[in-house]
Amino acid sequence: MKRLIQTIRNIYKIEDLRNRILYTIGILLIYRLGAQVVIPGVDPDMLSNLQSQTDGGILGLLNMFSGGAFSNASIFALGIMPYISASIVIQLLGMAIPYFQKLQKEGESGRRKINQITRYLTVIITGFQAPAYIANMISRLPPEGISPFDPSITSPTTFFWVSTVIILISGTMFVMWLGEKITDKGVGNGISLIIMIGIIARLPFALAGEFFSKMEQKGGGLVFFVVEIAVLVFVILLTILLVQGTRKIPVQYAKRIIGNKQYGGVRQYIPLKVNAAGVMPIIFAQAIMFLPLTLAGFSNSETLGGFAAAFTNINGFWYNLVQFVMIMLFTYFYTAITVNPNQMAEDMKKNGGFIPGVKPGRQTAEFIDNVMSRITLPGSIFLATVTLLPTLVRLVGVNQAFAMFFGGTSLLILVGVVLDTLQQIESHLLMRHYDGLTKSGRIKGRSGGIMG
Repeated sequence: MKRLIQTIRNIYKIEDLRNRILYTIGILLIYRLGAQVVIPGVDPDMLSNLQSQTDGGILGLLNMFSGGAFSNASIFALGIMPYISASIVIQLLGMAIPYFQKLQKEGESGRRKINQITRYLTVIITGFQAPAYIANMISRLPPEGISPFDPSITSPTTFFWVSTVIILISGTMFVMWLGEKITDKGVGNGISLIIMIGIIARLPFALAGEFFSKMEQKGGGLVFFVVEIAVLVFVILLTILLVQGTRKIPVQYAKRIIGNKQYGGVRQYIPLKVNAAGVMPIIFAQAIMFLPLTLAGFSNSETLGGFAAAFTNINGFWYNLVQFVMIMLFTYFYTAITVNPNQMAEDMKKNGGFIPGVKPGRQTAEFIDNVMSRITLPGSIFLATVTLLPTLVRLVGVNQAFAMFFGGTSLLILVGVVLDTLQQIESHLLMRHYDGLTKSGRIKGRSGGIMG
């Protein structure tokens, strides 16, 4: 506690860091206030059906990422997810289209152009998603839930459709702008922080709902609730250890690659990681797995059967098996496009590095590629297992909302963003010759934000 108080004092003494933290908090407050503003023409007292629809499944996950804005019919209902989708598309285009490859190599000017293209694509994606959201919202509202200020209107007008689409697009672009402001003038990782604060905003409601459900006659009682909290804390600590422990390759591989080469008395490491793909494989896999769930969410589930029914049951065997396999495959895929063994071998050759017993050039690249293939396997299994944890705890009686915090994308985002933010703050402290946030070692975040 004494060290914590001293760290807070040190943060307050650094004017630049203090202003960045306060600026970030202010932007996040604006975002949370906007998430409570209901779309004009919608009666907020008539949203019970829409809110019950987001208790679980894909819509529940989207609602959690938006901090409840989805179920509140907020102007921020679509949140930052269209921007995430646009960023993924741009990354994939960077692998296949020479124009985007050229932009990626142009440095800051190329990055600005890519960001601008991403913004335009975000508008297009939101323009497609907004009508689908409005249609679903209308189907869940009673006739008097639309245009409550004019009782004579019992069905949405063309003006309502057009104006609401514009509002939802503007809301998503405004949230994106808030994220960019946090990145530029705050503590960094703006988009990641916005997603994280949306997830955290749902935690108190999920925790309270789980507590009251366990206090019921057949809920298991306080002991069962305490056991759940203990398991959750253990999973979080394990995830933190695994995220921090995957910064470098295992020692047995590191020694073979490094050899005895040292530069300036400092042993050189090749930046290979057990989990080089981060959370992206989960996002890719869920984007595909969510397709049948999305269709089911906008239709009558009683009409579904066979294949569709199997892949709309998030607790079912086939859904989780296919998702497990897809996450492992996407981990290898994303690692292959982010780690370039040929470039690493070339850099080693230029800097005088070598692998004992392996010739420089092509053989070095093949060796690094083989090492990456081996160490990516445990990383892919870890990601897939974390994704299945919410399903496992739901099977033992944990409610849908609280189960999402036991693993999956939400837990990895929370752990990763918190570590990144603490790392940013620690860097400012160490740069001003203050003690860091921990007694020994340095906080290790991820290699980048949600999209990096």
